[in-house]
Amino acid sequence: MVLLEMSVVPMGVGESVSKYVALCVEIVEKSGLDYELHSMGTIVEGPLDEVLGLLRLCMEAVSAHTHRVTCTAKLDYRKGTSGRLKSKVASVEAKLAHNASSRG
Repeated sequence: MVLLEMSVVPMGVGESVSKYVALCVEIVEKSGLDYELHSMGTIVEGPLDEVLGLLRLCMEAVSAHTHRVTCTAKLDYRKGTSGRLKSKVASVEAKLAHNASSRG
């Protein structure tokens, strides 16, 4: 299984890109893969070919609205494991003895 953290950003559409983020999140939701949206991107968990295909679909969907799209992607591949979207955070929180979330 793979964790993919991705950020797909259209160029030349102004400062706010939330409608393009929402477009990508809809694509991720339709995939049925587990995901988490955060303020700087989206993390998706699934088989390598599926998460890479999902990244491609998101880039193609956003590129339909602009001539240039940038993408940042980070992959974490680990054989024989799943559920790491939650378990990696839970492991850190266990060591902290509290939830790791923003305070403020």
